[in-house]
Amino acid sequence: MVVLILTACSAGLRGHLTRWMMEVSPGVFVGKLNPRLRDHVWALTIEDGSGRALLVYKDRSAEQGFSVRSSDHDWRPTDFDGVTMMRRSSGSGSSMKKGWSAASRYRRRRG
Repeated sequence: MVVLILTACSAGLRGHLTRWMMEVSPGVFVGKLNPRLRDHVWALTIEDGSGRALLVYKDRSAEQGFSVRSSDHDWRPTDFDGVTMMRRSSGSGSSMKKGWSAASRYRRRRG
């Protein structure tokens, strides 16, 4: 089973992917692909170059039973002692604010 999540991609790529996968929601594709076709679909997605992409697929060699690939995405798969976890990059493109949350500031003011 393969799940491909696209954000801000071209309509041509979405149409091309429907040859092998079913679009269950806008930008979310699901299908049962062999490894060769999965790599071909990922190469097409990277080659398109528009938007962001996450690919999740079954992988027997991984501890969790699946692997993740990302392209031009804030969330990156990172290996921690054999377990893949998603890490959000803390670069300048991050929309997260530093400091206390609005809820904690509100509680502090209320006393």
